Amino acid sequence: MTVPRQRGLTEQAADAAIDTACRMLRLPSIRNEFPDIADRAVKDQMTYRGFQAELLMAECDDRARRRSERRIKAAGFPREKSLRTFDFDANPNIDPASIHTLASCEWIKKSQPLCLIGDSGTGKSHMLIALGTEAAMKGYRVRYTLATKLVNELVEAADEKQLNKTIARYGRVDLLCIDELGYMELDRHGAELLFQVLTEREEKNSVAIASNESFGGWTKTFTDPRLCAAIVDRLTFNGTIIETGTDSYRLASTRARAEAPATAG
Repeated sequence: MTVPRQRGLTEQAADAAIDTACRMLRLPSIRNEFPDIADRAVKDQMTYRGFQAELLMAECDDRARRRSERRIKAAGFPREKSLRTFDFDANPNIDPASIHTLASCEWIKKSQPLCLIGDSGTGKSHMLIALGTEAAMKGYRVRYTLATKLVNELVEAADEKQLNKTIARYGRVDLLCIDELGYMELDRHGAELLFQVLTEREEKNSVAIASNESFGGWTKTFTDPRLCAAIVDRLTFNGTIIETGTDSYRLASTRARAEAPATAG
């Protein structure tokens, strides 16, 4: 199919030709935004070059946005969290400057690990998801998973003789976010499989974890002391450790809301 090129097209014919051409060339953003940009170009007396730049930038911006949305969806985050919505005032243990430095994703570029350690309700998962989202928006391939879910998947893959394929799949992403590490004890087999994933990624791609246990308490999760030490080594070498503390700001927030009516009265 070809679009006839004629001089002296009417406005309606020109609009129809542009619509057809955009469909053929798969330029949905230009197709949708052309009327508004064209009207603005007339009003602002843009040059032809300026008008064309506006059209192309609109298409590029929209494609970048859609790519980000696809990467965020592919990451498998359980809910939407952002740094913008995190209440740093509620948890003084977390330094905003350090978190915003992490949001630049240089640590991912350098394949370094990140550990978020603290009690429940201190913002670990929020930080993990928010930083993972920042990475996805900057073009990195991200995957989020719960520690127990990952181990169960690895055990099933081993039983089905698909372990190497599964480990390779987790090894390819730029950032692997493992949440709730330390909540449940892992048997030796499960711990060894998790260790294989960490070894596959060591100094090649980043791992970020959130745990409610300090490293000294990880022997409850990884009962073999040598294996536990090796896993801690993989997750801390050249890495960043953020301690979110022991005071649940979620609980404090709930209490504050419950007490507010009484105070007002």
